[in-house]
Amino acid sequence: MSKLETNTIDTISGSTTLTLGGTNATAINVSGTLQNNGSTFLQGITMADQWRLTTSFNFTSSGSDVTSNLSRVDTTGQGTLGTGMTESSGIFSFPSTGIYKVESVMNFATTGSANTWVYNVIKATINNSSYTNLAGVYHGQTGTGHYWSSYNSTLVDVTDTSNVKVKFHVDTQTGTVQLYGQSTINSTFFTFTRLGDT
Repeated sequence: MSKLETNTIDTISGSTTLTLGGTNATAINVSGTLQNNGSTFLQGITMADQWRLTTSFNFTSSGSDVTSNLSRVDTTGQGTLGTGMTESSGIFSFPSTGIYKVESVMNFATTGSANTWVYNVIKATINNSSYTNLAGVYHGQTGTGHYWSSYNSTLVDVTDTSNVKVKFHVDTQTGTVQLYGQSTINSTFFTFTRLGDT
């Protein structure tokens, strides 16, 4: 069997395609997108972003969207890959089309004595107008002075960045509950990761 060793393979001037023959051709450490006859089959994660709630707020059984005091994580050691999300009044827009994993971590606190539940919801729109629940997680408690940590996630098919958007919602059965936020660490926070093409 023949063996070719080289550090760089470049295309001929003016060409944008490098063709590797054979059905079992393998490429390692490819920079950018690797395609087979125009179809992408190897591409790393190109976008990962986190936002956090910087200030706590109280909500009741009427429910509440998370609409303010949201900030991209910026503590030393944290970072964002790619362009990242944009946010306006709690509505998050995606930087490009694709399949995204959306994750919600919420921390709740209550001082009430009644039995109650809290609800961590991820909502989405596909028409930049009406929102539906994509994922919801309930947590219940009995007694006084309890704290919860709640994790929720879903995959979102972003076919149109102008129309497909997400937001986060909280609800409770009874009484008043606090959604806990901090400005210097992730307490209640949201993670967005682009997994691949739609």
